[in-house]
Amino acid sequence: MTTGSQPGLRERAAAALTAARARTAVLTDTVTDEDLTAQHSPLMSPLVWDLAHIGNQEELWLLRRVAGRDFMRPEINSLYDAFQHSRSERPNLPLLGPAEARRYAAEVRGRVFDLLEHTPLEGSALLDDGFAFGLIAQHEQQHDETMLITHQLRRGPAVLTAPDPDAPYDPPPAAEALVPGGPFTMGTSTEPWSLDNERPAHTRETAPFWIDAAPVTNGAYLAFIADGGYQDERWWAAAGWEQIRQHGIGAPLFWHREAGQWLRRRFGVTEPVPDTEPVVHVSWYEADAYARWAGRRLPTEAEWEKAARHDPASGRSTRYPWGDADPTPAHANLGQRHLRPARAGSYPAGASPLGVRQLIGDVWEWTASDFLPYPGFRAFPYREYSEVFFGPEHKVLRGGSFAVDPVACRGTFRNWDLPVRRQIFSGFRTARDV
Repeated sequence: MTTGSQPGLRERAAAALTAARARTAVLTDTVTDEDLTAQHSPLMSPLVWDLAHIGNQEELWLLRRVAGRDFMRPEINSLYDAFQHSRSERPNLPLLGPAEARRYAAEVRGRVFDLLEHTPLEGSALLDDGFAFGLIAQHEQQHDETMLITHQLRRGPAVLTAPDPDAPYDPPPAAEALVPGGPFTMGTSTEPWSLDNERPAHTRETAPFWIDAAPVTNGAYLAFIADGGYQDERWWAAAGWEQIRQHGIGAPLFWHREAGQWLRRRFGVTEPVPDTEPVVHVSWYEADAYARWAGRRLPTEAEWEKAARHDPASGRSTRYPWGDADPTPAHANLGQRHLRPARAGSYPAGASPLGVRQLIGDVWEWTASDFLPYPGFRAFPYREYSEVFFGPEHKVLRGGSFAVDPVACRGTFRNWDLPVRRQIFSGFRTARDV
């Protein structure tokens, strides 16, 4: 199906690109050139690399692949190919400086807006429904999230500000929800800007299960710490136990204990760990260990999506837990409006029909599942987006976080990472069999 004449499609694409670039500017204009070119962690690229990479990918997919134009600066393509150079190597490359990177990204964007205005949004898989423009908006927002992670790793005074969440708060009536067994539709074949790993829609069967009505909180996680959870091998997968022993891990990343109190560092500010917020910056191994300690388990990816999308009354899968409407600030904590999760149990308007809350936004949620293709998967538009990462090395995260923009977050969206990763905005909820 092609919908190039769909009312508002160009406006939607332009708005998504504009919002992404405005966020990129916030993340790169609030620090000095020295901070932009520094590597704040070997796990992350210098911010200036992300800035030029955003422009380079936009040029590749829109100006080159869609419009067929010659590269503006072909000599830099290899510098900004994420598969040619590891993040730890990138500071040593002859990268564009901050001013030059900004000019390059701005020039690409100007040409892209001209392309968007005059190109039919139909006639090929890249153009149908404006997919290529949606792809680039999502790509930039994903790098914005990556740059926000770099800001969290950065040492020094706070440079980013945002109001604390003021979400409606009404504690869920029950601590967990029962999800009925049976088939449901997982994935999508109709979401126009969905990525290849979300496709195609297919039927999955689950047994009935219970799932937490809200993400696991800092307070609950503190009980695991206080009970010696990090010192008890019983709760840990073998590789996780080796990881925490080798690195001396005893709490979520950015936490430390001082004068009998647990504190955390958050974007340059040190503050007491808030008991009621979802725990964040935990690895898959930590989430799995907590779940075992609690006598529960992590939900599978299929269970998570069923809890997030299945409407028992109609039998259909919706785009989001609350239905098919795009998210608003009443539904979820998204888009870097805040620099922290809202209290667990917030956003009653965003609950699923079964009463499960905060499945979208606040914290990415680890699942028990490996990152694998769906039946009928087809790599598009390139293998390196998803296919090369399939396998048991990566675990699936779902639901997005406060750092994720709505354009890159939906009930079918799949994220993945290595189970050791803690710098990401990752939390979890638990489940149990009936």
